[in-house]
Amino acid sequence: MQTKSLASKPVRFLYSWFLFFIVWLAFTTSFQLPEVLTGLAVSLILAAISYETFTGWGFKGIKLRNMWWSMVYILNFIWLMVKANLNVARIVLTPSLPINPGIVEFETKLTNVYAKMVLANSITLTPGTFTVDVVDNKFYIHWLDVTVTDPHEVYKEIAEPFERILLKIFN
Repeated sequence: MQTKSLASKPVRFLYSWFLFFIVWLAFTTSFQLPEVLTGLAVSLILAAISYETFTGWGFKGIKLRNMWWSMVYILNFIWLMVKANLNVARIVLTPSLPINPGIVEFETKLTNVYAKMVLANSITLTPGTFTVDVVDNKFYIHWLDVTVTDPHEVYKEIAEPFERILLKIFN
């Protein structure tokens, strides 16, 4: 359900075009004329296609509290990813280490579908784990080295570090 924005369509379009162009510049990190012109054209097309949806919510969906917890989540995710990378590197560099791959399950406390998507993607992006399926509130995860099989313990090992922050963002 889209709400009416206070800004006119041209203002919303220009706002979207500007934001897409800024993102383009941030990713290309180039101010050479061909790059800038290409960025202007690509962001113009993206803005034309998506400005109504992109600006439909306005700023009412942005809350300072959620922005804070999102930053905390990103830092937590980076820390957990570094730890997981080191663990997988240890496993790869020491082939004599026994590993116990398998699929484990746990139940999430998240109710928001976007929160579940973020959790599933965070688990998949963390080396050594891969989200195989999500059915209602149950997550099925392929784990490179299964250390526990009890769903509550699996939850504490894999999901809780992510979920405790996601609950603050999405609920």
